[in-house]
Amino acid sequence: MCRHMAYLGPPVTLADCVLNQPHSLLHQSWAPTDMRGGGTINADGFGIGWLVGNPRDGGGAGEAGDTGRARRYRRDSPMWSDASLPDLAASVTSGAILAAVRSATVGMPVSEDACAPFVELSWMFSHNGVIDGWPDSVAPLANSLPRAVLMTLDAPTDSAFLWALVREHLLKGHPAATALAGVVSDVLALAPDSRLNLLLHDGQHIAATTVSHALSVLQGEDSVTVSSEPLNPDDKRWLPVPDLCLLEVTATRCSIQPLFDPTAVRSTPGLIHT
Repeated sequence: MCRHMAYLGPPVTLADCVLNQPHSLLHQSWAPTDMRGGGTINADGFGIGWLVGNPRDGGGAGEAGDTGRARRYRRDSPMWSDASLPDLAASVTSGAILAAVRSATVGMPVSEDACAPFVELSWMFSHNGVIDGWPDSVAPLANSLPRAVLMTLDAPTDSAFLWALVREHLLKGHPAATALAGVVSDVLALAPDSRLNLLLHDGQHIAATTVSHALSVLQGEDSVTVSSEPLNPDDKRWLPVPDLCLLEVTATRCSIQPLFDPTAVRSTPGLIHT
């Protein structure tokens, strides 16, 4: 069912985020600890996305130029088998990173195009989970998308479809958290047994949902990291995000609220709430 992580803060190398932690995404690709019945390893590809330059200095979604635009590196093979990744990851630096390793759902293709992150402008997106009954269960939601979008999905998978739904919200100007919560609500109404941990990064904010899968957050002095599993289990600053919650963070602020009651902010020790 995949593992994913996102970082926002002072620029670091991709290797610092993805490869060099004690329980890094690389380690989680072959030794995850909290898959909750959704597979055993994550060997069906991976992807790393980053924004060029320092996104906190400008270059948000919709602006031209390289600064603030998402770039990515994806492969349809296990992360541990890519001999070129360590050198690449050590040479690329960014203050906004999103990465994922994939455990493909039975019946869905194993291809590079099916691997997160899915990107548009400065947006980077990942899905950890599965839409129950895909694709028939959520076929009515296809009516909300332009035909051209359906014809050009990144891949014929539930994750690519979720990204298309989220992207439509974003292109209409909806805030990231509103986009994620709206899509989760729509999908659960049709496929209530789905697992929908969604993760969205725009270089200024990280938004995430928890629906039947694990997620933790680490708030530093001027950075924040969100990950399916703590990247360093011995660091007690890592805090779990409860199920059926919406997480919104910047480098200095973090809020957790119930997905279906956005006026009620959950009080979680150690987090700075908006």
